[in-house]
Amino acid sequence: MCASVSIASAADSQNQAGAAAAPAQQITRAGEQAPTYGPAEYFTGRVRVDPLFSPNDSINASGAYVTFEPGARSAWHTHPAGQRLVVTSGVGLTQEWGKPVEVIRQGDVVWCPPGVKHWHGAAPKSAMTHLAIGSSVDGKSVTWMEKVTDEQYDAY
Repeated sequence: MCASVSIASAADSQNQAGAAAAPAQQITRAGEQAPTYGPAEYFTGRVRVDPLFSPNDSINASGAYVTFEPGARSAWHTHPAGQRLVVTSGVGLTQEWGKPVEVIRQGDVVWCPPGVKHWHGAAPKSAMTHLAIGSSVDGKSVTWMEKVTDEQYDAY
């Protein structure tokens, strides 16, 4: 019995020493990060961006909730490392250059491959929120292009 207590104590000492050297878990509380709004240069209508996490030394990925008011949309753009969108509420639209407009709804997941020109936003009569997850190449996560015209937006 004494031997097992000594072994357990030694194991506890090693775990405590190892835990002290390991990086600590981080928690960012909801609402701690200030929202931003999509600039008129790159968006049509009101778009709110609620940042969730930024890249760090362990993972080159960032995430944010992006909420588009009805009729709001991004300009055409590409992502050098691609982007994944998870629709969390509402009804939205997305389009890849040269292809038809697609309707996206809560629970849908969109993969925007690297370098593919596209846009996304809310449907005309519904707000839409998506979780956007992407990474960067040489510090750049998006290349903005021309705005989506009303004719392109209304083509769905």
